[in-house]
Amino acid sequence: MDKNTIIGLVLIGLLLIGFSYFSRPDEAQMAAWQHYNDSITAVRQQEEAVKAKAAAALANEKDEIASDSTATFFASSQGDESFITIENEVVKVILTNKGGRVYSATLKEYNDQEKKPLVLFEGEDALLNFYFFNRKETIQTKDLYFTPIDQTTNSVTMRLSADADSYIDFFYVLHPNNYMMDFTIQAVGMSDKLSATTHYTNIEWNQRARQQERGSTYENRLSNLSYKFTQDDTDHLSESKDDEETLTNRLDWIAFKNQFFSSVFIADQSFENSILKSRMERPGSGYIKDYEAETTTFFDPTGEKATSMHFYFGPNHYKTLKAFDKGRTDKLELDNLVYLGWPVIRWINKWVTINIFDWLTSWGLNMGIVLLLMTIIVKIVIFPATWKTYISSAKMRVLKPYIDKINEKYPKQEDAMKKQQEVMGLYSQYGVSPMGGCLPMLLQFPILMALFMFVPSAIELRQESFLWASDLSTYDDVIKLPFKVPFLGSHLSLFCLLMTITTILNTKFTMDQQGAAQQQMPGMKWMMYLMPVMFLFVLNDFPAGLNYYYFISTLISVLTMIVLRKTTNEEKLLAQLENNKAKNKTKKKSGFAARLEAMQKEQEKLAKERAKNKR
Repeated sequence: MDKNTIIGLVLIGLLLIGFSYFSRPDEAQMAAWQHYNDSITAVRQQEEAVKAKAAAALANEKDEIASDSTATFFASSQGDESFITIENEVVKVILTNKGGRVYSATLKEYNDQEKKPLVLFEGEDALLNFYFFNRKETIQTKDLYFTPIDQTTNSVTMRLSADADSYIDFFYVLHPNNYMMDFTIQAVGMSDKLSATTHYTNIEWNQRARQQERGSTYENRLSNLSYKFTQDDTDHLSESKDDEETLTNRLDWIAFKNQFFSSVFIADQSFENSILKSRMERPGSGYIKDYEAETTTFFDPTGEKATSMHFYFGPNHYKTLKAFDKGRTDKLELDNLVYLGWPVIRWINKWVTINIFDWLTSWGLNMGIVLLLMTIIVKIVIFPATWKTYISSAKMRVLKPYIDKINEKYPKQEDAMKKQQEVMGLYSQYGVSPMGGCLPMLLQFPILMALFMFVPSAIELRQESFLWASDLSTYDDVIKLPFKVPFLGSHLSLFCLLMTITTILNTKFTMDQQGAAQQQMPGMKWMMYLMPVMFLFVLNDFPAGLNYYYFISTLISVLTMIVLRKTTNEEKLLAQLENNKAKNKTKKKSGFAARLEAMQKEQEKLAKERAKNKR
């Protein structure tokens, strides 16, 4: 290292030492700097404390959420699931101590498709959860363990204990030979543990409705979530699609309904603020619908008054359900779960059809014979109306030669009004009303439809065989197809096919009978034959009992038509009409006939004026 380099390094060192000495902070600056550092440290420590406090609060909140309802009922939050059975002659109910709820319901007098006792629901297919409240927590029963006490063959008390002197009891009681089960909730010593101002309990009730019948398509049509408004009518959600209703009205009951069986939840103090949901299940899943109900009912946390409710687990049998209204001023109207048709038709079924059906069934006859006898009785009852309709058509038929002459007289389309006027004049002269057969036909329609509506809902037909049909409550698939036909399926119901054939025959005889009218409306002929073919596609999945009734009813109609045709002397009938014509010549035209003639003349006058203006 040379001399110049050493001198340079010494000068740089002196400059650094000098700069450090003259730029150092004084005592005031050192104090301010120390205060600044202390402030930063304090802020950081405060932030860390806040974060720690927030984390602790969050952890406590998570612990509260995790414990949920275990604070009040901590002793009941742990346990092992066990089952308790109560039963009577017709139903067996299994309860689980987890949630203190009904675990399954089995109907002893009915079988499933495997000929085993019918299980309405079981296990996770159903849920019943109650919410009770206090200032700190919401208590849910679904994950708490109850203790069964006072158990007998047909009753049990499920107790949810907070401590030795504080608990909520669920009472379940099955009455002898009855599908109705009483269900009561009562609090004991819970005044200081539940909110004294909350006089209600929220309820979650869910159930996946099992497919109980072989024909799921038709079972779906009669399966729905039904409910009854307090002191009002019943209603239901859609059977054919997903549906949901939010109801503020009070409800007496909510029903999860299959075609032939129902689970019904009844509240003596009514349900309020209900949210009801029905979801369609996937075909082939073994289920029909997924039902959900969220609702609220009365609950007294002091225990002075019990919450009184009931469950019905049983068949949709009209008289069984109707019996629950006996002696009650506030009718439950559970019988509305059995669909019997529109109001007038339902009235006929309630007072006539069901009583005759029960009378014939009491003879111990096969259900196919019972339906045959029912159809014959119906045909006898409506025969006077059938006779009136037939005679009205016969009168028009014997006048057909005169109608043909009028048609020949007015072959042109522009003379259609004149032709119609002369035809109506002809009918008036002979005392024949073209509408004479309509009123009798309308009168017999509700009676015929009553049995048509009753048969699909008659649980008595379930799993009852007749001829080739193994079950009259579902379709008979004697003819199985190796492929699926659109709108028809992979089978052909033999009773439905017979019904279609007899309907075509009946159409032919009816059109022959109404020859004159047929000639007036030739375009309707092909439609009359098309309708029975359409019925084949529509009714192929319908119950065999229904198609059997339709087949027998139509066959009797065809035979009646043939007999009446052979026993009616048309020459005497024409002579009678000629006699009417002679008498009508001296009679003044009725007000209706006179108005009709005046109207036709006015229309003819207007037609002439329009033709003149065109020229």
